[in-house]
Amino acid sequence: MTIRRFAAFALAPLLACAVLATARPAAAADPAPSVTHHTVTVGGKPLAYTARAGTMPIRNADGDEIARVFTVAYTLDGSDPRTRPVTFFWNGGPGTASMWLHIGSYGPVRLAVPSNAALPAPGTPLVPNPDTILDLSDIVFIDAVGTGYSQITGKGTPKMFYGVDEDARAFANIIRTWTTENDRFSSPKFLFGESYGTMRAATTTARLQTDGMAVNGVILLSSALDYNALDIGQGPGEDYSNVAFLPSLAAVAWYHHALPSQPADLDAFMNEVRAYAIGPYADALMRGDSLDAAGRSAVIAKLHAYTGLDAAYIDRADLRIDPSRFEHELESSRGIVVGRVDARYQGPELDRTGDSASYDPSFSDAMTDAYVTAFTRYVRDDLGFKVDRPYVGGARIGAQWNFRRTDSIVAPNGARDLRNAMTKNPYLHVFSANGYFDLATPFFGTEYTLNHLGLDPSLRSNLSFGFYRSGHMVYHNDDARRALKSDLVTFYAQAKGR
Repeated sequence: MTIRRFAAFALAPLLACAVLATARPAAAADPAPSVTHHTVTVGGKPLAYTARAGTMPIRNADGDEIARVFTVAYTLDGSDPRTRPVTFFWNGGPGTASMWLHIGSYGPVRLAVPSNAALPAPGTPLVPNPDTILDLSDIVFIDAVGTGYSQITGKGTPKMFYGVDEDARAFANIIRTWTTENDRFSSPKFLFGESYGTMRAATTTARLQTDGMAVNGVILLSSALDYNALDIGQGPGEDYSNVAFLPSLAAVAWYHHALPSQPADLDAFMNEVRAYAIGPYADALMRGDSLDAAGRSAVIAKLHAYTGLDAAYIDRADLRIDPSRFEHELESSRGIVVGRVDARYQGPELDRTGDSASYDPSFSDAMTDAYVTAFTRYVRDDLGFKVDRPYVGGARIGAQWNFRRTDSIVAPNGARDLRNAMTKNPYLHVFSANGYFDLATPFFGTEYTLNHLGLDPSLRSNLSFGFYRSGHMVYHNDDARRALKSDLVTFYAQAKGR
């Protein structure tokens, strides 16, 4: 199977600045973990907290070191660790460090990315984050092995870490090790993953619970749970992803006022497109070449109304609109390409004669530079962890990644792991957060996947959704970030049972 575009969920433009992890052991080079003290104001109330930044050894069953993993933990001063929740955060990729969530979303500081889909300028500062979830939970950011300051050491090998199931075993090991070292076994535990990190969250949850550690809640941001719903280069007759993407395409066209008739209410419009996608559109695609001329014309007219694309173009595309080509085509008359990770962003198309987007303006060099520069400075200057090797924002490990699940040859899918975990632990709650303008992981595909878990009726209320007017990185829109924080307040209360 060719995974055509999934590497971009690692936010591919950052790979241009990636530094490959070296083979030297980290143990002799890394300084001791640093401990610093800070304050952030949330809801008008100052919160004093302690930050602990450093690498910790991960060992195999024989006690041999196989990796050192970089974590930053933020704990609220004066709280009771026996009852205080702790949330483990990570990004995805695979091969992406956690700095995006760390200084973009709900840590105590945030990179001041403009909310209006403008790229951050060089030197964009970090600012206190009043939307941090530190008022709800202690926070631990984890860099996957091979990213950030985490690297293979000792008797470790890439095959121990670079794969769907291998990665789940590694993260379960990391969480158990951190929990043991910090005596947090009785703390309510939450996992927060973005993009491929949602696959990691589902598989790690199942692994932890199998090994005797229950999880209270899982937050899935911009999910990549089932590759069948993603744009991975499906062949003829594999139309599931076309159905999954249609509402996202319509949302993006709505945002850019590219529709022949602009609906006033986005949410109502999305409900309409969802119903069409799973109904008449799915039916037409499944008919394939047997679809009659009248039926084909009706679909073309509807897709024109929902995407704004020219009817002749839709006809040539055989009713199947490739997301990358949509990014190029939507505003091609103006020589503009819209973003993939966040389609609110737009920029000049580099190849106006091409048929697909030549780059992603929502994740260009400027975005990457702002994050890498700010995070590196923050870790060294504010957190006091001064290591003598570069921070690996995005590691080129995709070619080594084992996407094949144990005893499976189908596209990777973490839905079964999530279903099993929720069934075996009836107290596990799951929240799915989605951006309407995300053309990497379509929200309707996520809905379909999670609505087909086959949960017992008694468990269905443990699964909830949030939809926001932003892209893959929902937190890059101020209103969306605050709305998601509000939803998380409710979610944490439910998952803790009060």
